[in-house]
Amino acid sequence: MPEPTMPAPAGETPANALVVTTTTATFRDDVLTRSARMPVLVSFGSPASSQSKQLDAALERVVRKADGKIRLAKLDAQAHPDIAAQLGVQSIPAVVAFQKGQPLDGFNGLLSDGQIKGFIERLVGPIGGEADEFVAKGDEELAGGDATAAGSSYMEALSFDPADRRAIAGLARAQVALGDLDGADATLARVGPEDASGPLAAARAALDLARQAEKLGDFGDLEKRIAADPKDYQARFDLALGLNAAGKREEAADNLIDIIRRDKNWNDQAARKQLLQLFEAWGHMEPETVAARRKLSVLLYS
Repeated sequence: MPEPTMPAPAGETPANALVVTTTTATFRDDVLTRSARMPVLVSFGSPASSQSKQLDAALERVVRKADGKIRLAKLDAQAHPDIAAQLGVQSIPAVVAFQKGQPLDGFNGLLSDGQIKGFIERLVGPIGGEADEFVAKGDEELAGGDATAAGSSYMEALSFDPADRRAIAGLARAQVALGDLDGADATLARVGPEDASGPLAAARAALDLARQAEKLGDFGDLEKRIAADPKDYQARFDLALGLNAAGKREEAADNLIDIIRRDKNWNDQAARKQLLQLFEAWGHMEPETVAARRKLSVLLYS
């Protein structure tokens, strides 16, 4: 693509700014000149476009994690159509990456944070940052059973990036493990219910399971009911929820699988649906999930 011909800049933008709003008048300085030092992403959007707003928010999150390796210039393509036309941008939102004054690569439409990170890493190499380190630390602490320390690590991650979905999900899971279900509810309220990324879905499933377990009562009563009537599937179902809340994943899964073995259609396949929710909450690669999924497959397909 030919280099756009722009008028001289009308004003200066702070030299260390990672995110700027550019115009026809400042494009040369904001993008072409600065791209001699590092890549610059140009986001073509519109304040009236919800997708443009979502994309710009995601771009800012990832750019700020890149530790100064790349910059973002946001341009209202409707107010400044000449630049978009010269670059062949026909629809918004769209992103074009510049380096050494020339357009290199780009994409159209709304991408996830992960996809944007991959696009940027092709330009500047691996990116991470302090938030990533604290999220990894929190994951390790939570897996080791120290929910209090994990919660602190996730809070540290959020101090660097308040919108980090992994940290939000991790903090909610830590709060569930500590019995602070209202706190977990408030944490997950930071993101909309339509956000169904893996970690958030797992955190919501864990909270839902904990809410259900709250209503149960003493395990002993449930076990007596099952001993008196092995076909008391509701008692066995409730026992599975209680066992999961107590950290006894294998026993919880086995009770649900037993219901499926005896009557897979009981209560509109409630046992199978609950087992899938357990898998979501535990994580699909966890040993208990893999083992239970294998038992379920053998039961259903053998």
